[in-house]
Amino acid sequence: MKKIGIVGGVGWASTVEYYTGICRLAEARPSVGHPGGTSSTPEMTIESLDLARAVSFLGTDGDEGSWSRFDGYHHVALRRLEASGAECALLASNTPHHRFAEIVRGIGIPVLDLFEIVARECARLGAREALVLGAGLTMRSTRLREAFARNGVAAAGPTDESARSSTIGLIGQLQRGAPEDAAARLGAIARSWLAQRPFAESLVCLACTELPLAFPAQKALPVFEVAGVTYLNTTALHVAAAVEFAVGE
Repeated sequence: MKKIGIVGGVGWASTVEYYTGICRLAEARPSVGHPGGTSSTPEMTIESLDLARAVSFLGTDGDEGSWSRFDGYHHVALRRLEASGAECALLASNTPHHRFAEIVRGIGIPVLDLFEIVARECARLGAREALVLGAGLTMRSTRLREAFARNGVAAAGPTDESARSSTIGLIGQLQRGAPEDAAARLGAIARSWLAQRPFAESLVCLACTELPLAFPAQKALPVFEVAGVTYLNTTALHVAAAVEFAVGE
């Protein structure tokens, strides 16, 4: 298997899910030819960043210079992964994918683009619209919307400010441990949006690596349904793409 590099720590709880998910998916593959039937897992290197520092480096859209420290912080982490012998890399967070082109410029190994992976899966499922729930930057990301539009899906964050602020507040709580009502709170936001949709082919994209932690029983599933809402799990989709790449599929 090819060696995988992960830029994590933003936040650390979801980085654990990336590592666990990659190992479990790899172990589930046939172990033919291995002594004792032992399954192979890919070698990995993790560059764990400081979440507070990454957040402090966030820039302002329209002011390229304001993003230099944010882009550089993630770019240097990818450089270290490349130097470690990683043959592909993941940014284990949705937010830096808003600056994907700038962060990966000059990196000599493939970096798996989360927005493109999720947009293609949305289209494969036949969705026409997607509600994007995530950090503030992700919910308003033009790059995310463009990736979905290229795949024929209209995607956007909630227009209701209370839904946006509730989602952002819940992410902060999930970084410290999942509150018992997390799934119900997300479900309420989702159903309110779905009630206004003209299309049945609508789903909810959990576009923050912390949000799937609200659903402990489903957090490893790429797509799942709870109380009539179909959710797309960006973490699980990213993990699956990494394992496919690592095994050469």
